Amino acid sequence: MSRRPPKHRVWFFDLDDTLHEASRAIFAAIDTRMTEFVQRHLELTRAQADQLRLYYWRRYGATMLGLVRHHDVDPHRFLRETHDFPVEELMRIEQGLARMLTRLPGRKVLLTNAPDAYAGQVLRRLGLHRHIRVRYPIERLRLHGQFRPKPSQSMLRVVLAREGLAGRANAGRAVLVDDTPRNLKAARAAGFATVLRIGPLARRPLAGGAYIDARVRTVRQLARRLG
Repeated sequence: MSRRPPKHRVWFFDLDDTLHEASRAIFAAIDTRMTEFVQRHLELTRAQADQLRLYYWRRYGATMLGLVRHHDVDPHRFLRETHDFPVEELMRIEQGLARMLTRLPGRKVLLTNAPDAYAGQVLRRLGLHRHIRVRYPIERLRLHGQFRPKPSQSMLRVVLAREGLAGRANAGRAVLVDDTPRNLKAARAAGFATVLRIGPLARRPLAGGAYIDARVRTVRQLARRLG
């Protein structure tokens, strides 16, 4: 981690399963809508659609990328139809999250593969929309007209440059907090310090390798240990 004073850090937060527990209910709702979208637009059986959804997610890091690349699907329509539902009743929130995040010194940025409208809903429900002013949803993670969501190293480097955090002089100043080890591995190579957010459903509490600078189970722990 950077030796600079904590107030000079810039915290990049993932959204789902980092700032809230999406695995409890929200991921199931999104997965169902994605499978239905694939089934409807590609005229597949439900089992075939579900298998293809998973295959593209594992191969590209986002189901949408496979659908755009191989089936000429409109990405904005896909994002709208698969994430357009009320999130409030499905969310599980860490108590006092907004207060704890306010106490964490440094600027906060959202960096997520989720779409912007959905991310905005979640942040408002979390009470974080006033604390996280800058957002990088999947619509902004594009290079040369192509979507490049996490774990794209090239995109992560561009994000650092856009935020004035590129170069050795800023090494470790940007910190990515994410629940996915492969995203953190790419982020470390791009120049981020890294924090693995271990959710309550994680089977391997020490997941990740040497590219993980710290591991936390709650944002409260993040503020206490690294703030």
